[in-house]
Amino acid sequence: MSVLDTPVGVAPGPAGTGEGLVGVFVRLKLTLLRNGLRQSSGRRAAYIASVVFTLLVAAGLLIGLIALHGYSHAATLVVLLAALVAVGWAVMPLFFAAGDETLDPSRLVMLPLRPRPLIGALLASSLIGIGPLFTLCLAAGSAFAVASGAVGAVFAVVAAPLTLLLCVALARAVATANTRLLTSRKGRDLAVLSGLVIAVGFQFVNFGAQRLGQAGGLAALDPAADVVRWLPPASAVGAVDSASRGSYGQALAQLLLSVAALAALLWLWQRSLVKLMTAPDGSTLAAAGPAREKAGKDGPRLTALLPQGRTGAVMERSLRYIARDPKTKAAWTTALAVGLIVPVVNALQGSGSIYFACFAAWMLGIQMYNQFGQDTSAFWMVALTISSTRDAYLELRARALALLLITLPYTILVTVVTAAVLGDWGDLPEVMGLSLALLGGMLATGAVASANFPYSIPQDGAFKNVAPGQAGLAWISIFGGMVSAGLLCVPVIAMTIWLHVAGLEQWLWLLLPVGAGYGALISWAGVRLAAPRTADRLPEILAAVSKG
Repeated sequence: MSVLDTPVGVAPGPAGTGEGLVGVFVRLKLTLLRNGLRQSSGRRAAYIASVVFTLLVAAGLLIGLIALHGYSHAATLVVLLAALVAVGWAVMPLFFAAGDETLDPSRLVMLPLRPRPLIGALLASSLIGIGPLFTLCLAAGSAFAVASGAVGAVFAVVAAPLTLLLCVALARAVATANTRLLTSRKGRDLAVLSGLVIAVGFQFVNFGAQRLGQAGGLAALDPAADVVRWLPPASAVGAVDSASRGSYGQALAQLLLSVAALAALLWLWQRSLVKLMTAPDGSTLAAAGPAREKAGKDGPRLTALLPQGRTGAVMERSLRYIARDPKTKAAWTTALAVGLIVPVVNALQGSGSIYFACFAAWMLGIQMYNQFGQDTSAFWMVALTISSTRDAYLELRARALALLLITLPYTILVTVVTAAVLGDWGDLPEVMGLSLALLGGMLATGAVASANFPYSIPQDGAFKNVAPGQAGLAWISIFGGMVSAGLLCVPVIAMTIWLHVAGLEQWLWLLLPVGAGYGALISWAGVRLAAPRTADRLPEILAAVSKG
């Protein structure tokens, strides 16, 4: 018996023969979508708004691609666009699997379904949604942009749906191969890190676009497009261009390459599906044993480096949250990456300033906000240890010190790297002082905001960072605190401006010790100010952070 005939799950029955299975799965997908929209008016409004927005963007891109018809470098653009869309479909399941439960085929393990008809049904149901419609618009517009003549039109009619099928099959194959990863804790860690990928990717796309403009336009991408046009699914769009230019043999080879890639993806998808639904899961207690032993060995070494007593215990707890809690880890990783990328990328572009290095202190200082909300419902154990203003002060001070273990050296590193890229060593002391003052202001206002405007961080969704009804608290806490931090830094900023205006550049080095001392002073004052408020509002804080 071949793998194509191997039943998945229990013994095969009428439902597994393929008769009407596609229609069943399509109706199932539509029913799941309809029932999801019935849950709340807010969800319906969000879905309708997203559909309208996506359709408007798709229509705009479609019109733009159609307008490229006859442009000399249109083939270069659409071939690279097809490759970029395929990459997006490949990585999408790794970050957004939690948003579509139909990406988890293990839910079908107890149904009498065979792999071959199941693959066809899942593929058909996957074509329903905003993403496939958007991709189809891009594929159709890309094919039309390079189609010319009757033969080119025929190839375009085949290439557009073939590109869509390839993208959807690629996403499904990746999702099925990584289902157990995506449903594990590591998968949740991966999902919440999608914000980092988007932020970093946006910076590099911006950098690449500016470099492209300096290089003289799309002509600089012709060599890359000549290679990509032979890689599916871009080869399907490339086949339209080849057929329009009269290279029929090359066009047929590119189209067959995409067809072969689709067949290979379906075969790999089926193999992964059979393995997923018949092989046992390896996540056992025995497998977790070595990890526990390693964690136990790492613990004492970390504790030995921290102060004794309550301060060391709180610092260790905060650092473990950063290392283990998915959302805390994602926030820190994003802040660390973006805090370095923004000043360095602007410096590499030649239009940056060393003052952009202050952005790192701003990004990392945000982590001080909503300190108690990061504990979620476990904050009640912390609340039991706070019985006085002194206890609250020690708690907040230890949390700030844990942040400083990372933020202080990182702020210095980013400032030095930015100065090195720009070659602007003369302004390093004053920018360093401004960054340290800003970091102190963020720690101070973050402590006060944590005591006065706590809010819950839900744990059930990768992209839910505020519990329903608490969005106003989050806005007040973060944006109000950031404005206050900027106002707290006015004395150091005024001193910087005065030294420049008065022509006393030789004394600018004083801003480094002044900024460091001022930042330490206001951060201490902020913790002192927040301590009595925290002790008095413990019941309110506990209720707020436990809401989600």
